[in-house]
Amino acid sequence: MSASDRGASAWALPDPKAPAAVDASDRERTASSTAPLTRARLALSASSAPATAPSIARTDEVRGLWFGLLGVVIFAMTLPMTRLAVGPADAAQLSPTFVAAGRAALSGLLSVAYLWLTGAARPRRAHALPLAVCAAGTVVGFPLFLGLAVRQVDAMHAAVVTGVLPLGTAVVAAIAFRQRPSTGFWACALIGCALVLGFAGIRGGGRLGAADGLLLLAVLSASIGYVAGARLSTEIAPEQVICWVLALSLPLTLPLMLATWPAQPVRASAWGGFAYVTLFSMWLGFFAWYRGLALGGAVRVSQVQLVQPFLSLLFAVPVLGERLEATTVLFSLAVIATVFVGKRMPTRAVSTVEEHR
Repeated sequence: MSASDRGASAWALPDPKAPAAVDASDRERTASSTAPLTRARLALSASSAPATAPSIARTDEVRGLWFGLLGVVIFAMTLPMTRLAVGPADAAQLSPTFVAAGRAALSGLLSVAYLWLTGAARPRRAHALPLAVCAAGTVVGFPLFLGLAVRQVDAMHAAVVTGVLPLGTAVVAAIAFRQRPSTGFWACALIGCALVLGFAGIRGGGRLGAADGLLLLAVLSASIGYVAGARLSTEIAPEQVICWVLALSLPLTLPLMLATWPAQPVRASAWGGFAYVTLFSMWLGFFAWYRGLALGGAVRVSQVQLVQPFLSLLFAVPVLGERLEATTVLFSLAVIATVFVGKRMPTRAVSTVEEHR
C-alpha cells in the first residue's frame, strides 16, 4: 500500500460491517490522549451547571434577612421621627391627629398609583372585614396613640414600652388562629408586661402615666392590625395588602388630613419627620419587610425584629439629642430577651373536639 493509499484510508469512514481491529496498545494510547479532554469537558460542565435547590434556598434566605433588617431599621426610626413631627408638649409642632391621618392619606395616594401600575386585582367581598380590621389597627390606632404618647414622653421611653409588640402580636395571633400556647409562652408574656410596667413606673416616679396607657393601646392596635394583615397576605400579594388598606382608607384619612392641616407655621424638622413616617414608616418599610418574610421565611426573618427597640434607642440620640441611660438600656435588653424566649415557646392548634367541649 502506497503512502497516498494509507493517507486516504486514514480519513475514510469505517465500514460498519468490518470487524474492529484495534489492539490493547492502541486502546491505551487512545484513552491517554483523550483523558485530558474528558476532564476538561467535565470541569466545564460542572462550572456552567445551574445552581442546586439548596444553594438557591440559601441565597433567598440571606436576601430575605437583609430585606427584613432593612424593614426593621426603617420601622425603628418611626418613634424618633414621630416625636420630631409632633414635638414635646412644651414645644408642640404638628398635631398627632394630622400626623396619623396625613401619613396614611399621602401614602394612600401612592398606593393607588402602585396598584394601578401593577394591575393588581381588586379584593373580594370576603376581604372587606380583615381589611377594615387591619386599617383600624395600623392606619388609625397605632399612629394616633403613638403620636399622642410621644408628645408626653421621649422616644426612648416609648421604645422600651413598645418593645413588647412582637410578643403582643404573637398573643393576638394565638387567639385569632385558634392556637394553644404553652405555659412558658404565657409566662414570657406576663414577664414582658411586668418589665414594661416596671420601667414605666420607675420613669414615672412610682406611678404609670397616661402616655403609658396610650403606648399599650398602640401596641394592642398594631398587634391586631398585623395579624389581620398576615391573614390577608395568604390570599393577596403581601406588598398589595398595605396598599389596599391605605387606598381603601382614603375616604377617611384624606378629609381628616385636610381638616387638621396646621394653621400655624411649624419647624422644617417637624415636616421632615412627617415626610419620613409617611414615605418610609407607612409605605416603603412594609415593602421591604414583606419581601423579606416572603424570601427568607417568617419564622427566621421575624427574629431580626428583636433589635428594633434597641435601634430606636440609638436613633433617638442623634435625631432628638436624647440621653441614653443605663436603666433604659437594661430594661430594653430584658424586654428583648423575654420576647426572644417567648417566640420560641411551642404552640399548638386547638382541635375541633376541644373547641366543642
